[in-house]
Amino acid sequence: MSDNNLKTIETAALEALAACTDSASVEKVRVSVLGKKGELTLVMRTMGQLPKEERPAFGQMVNDTRRVIENALEERLNALRAAEQAARLEAERIDVTEPAAEIAQGSLHPLTIVQEMLEDIFISLGFSVADGPEVELDHYNFELMNIPKEHPARDMQDSFYFSPNLLLRTHTSPVQARYMTTHEPPIRIICPGRVYRCDEVDATHSPVFHQMEGLVIDKGIRMSDLKGTLDEFAKRLYGPETKTRFRPSFFPFTEPSAEVDLTCAMCGGKGCRVCKGTGWIEVLGCGMVHPNVLRACGIDPEVYSGFAFGLGLDRITTIKYGISDLRLMYENDTRFLSQF
Repeated sequence: MSDNNLKTIETAALEALAACTDSASVEKVRVSVLGKKGELTLVMRTMGQLPKEERPAFGQMVNDTRRVIENALEERLNALRAAEQAARLEAERIDVTEPAAEIAQGSLHPLTIVQEMLEDIFISLGFSVADGPEVELDHYNFELMNIPKEHPARDMQDSFYFSPNLLLRTHTSPVQARYMTTHEPPIRIICPGRVYRCDEVDATHSPVFHQMEGLVIDKGIRMSDLKGTLDEFAKRLYGPETKTRFRPSFFPFTEPSAEVDLTCAMCGGKGCRVCKGTGWIEVLGCGMVHPNVLRACGIDPEVYSGFAFGLGLDRITTIKYGISDLRLMYENDTRFLSQF
């Protein structure tokens, strides 16, 4: 093959490269000229047909042609890649001066709002906030609360057990038990948190709900101290005209025990749909800490006495905001939550 033929291949290759508009078309040119079946590769294979004395010169011409084409390939490929990157950057360019879409701001969950409000009330009354595990030992959840195994009160709380001695706590009382076993009186704490019981889901029930319990242990604590504390709490929660009503009840961990009603916040005690015409809303249970509980937690009931109370945060929240269906607070519907 003559020098003119090599020049023809080189010229055609350079013209094809000049016409390339992207890196993919450059690759096609490379394959067609320098690939295994490319024009220049086929020319190299004919070198064996030449006389020995002509082969070195012919090989040098082919290599020179290859070098020119390879340099042109690299130059064109670099230029096209730079152009492609510039085009991509331009397409992805963000105009920082353009007004951005407004970011929707979240809000506190109604349960969180009420919990923080109640915490503020009790902290101002001298209480501190205590916390404990939600996966609890039977020892703290029941036994230290004067509810031994086979006690009928356990039937009142259908529980989620992992093993015979491990369960999801059914109330926040084990937080009080843990605190009493690790702290010396005087004690004045509240214990807010999630609790769990096997229950059907409907407008007023859920297997997951929230409680806040309170505990005071000191020398000379009486039922009148309990009543005064809860009366002050009720007035701060619903207003100075709110009244409290104590009704005898039973809880294994308190004696005596009482249920506490507050005048209905919706009607002020006149009677409405929320309070079913009675003018009263049942809000919490309470009582004097049972001597067995004090004794089990290492506190001498001959020296110290105390009171405890527990209220449902979910119930307080539904009353405060007039929420008719408990499930609304657990469905994460932003249309509902954004109202708070």
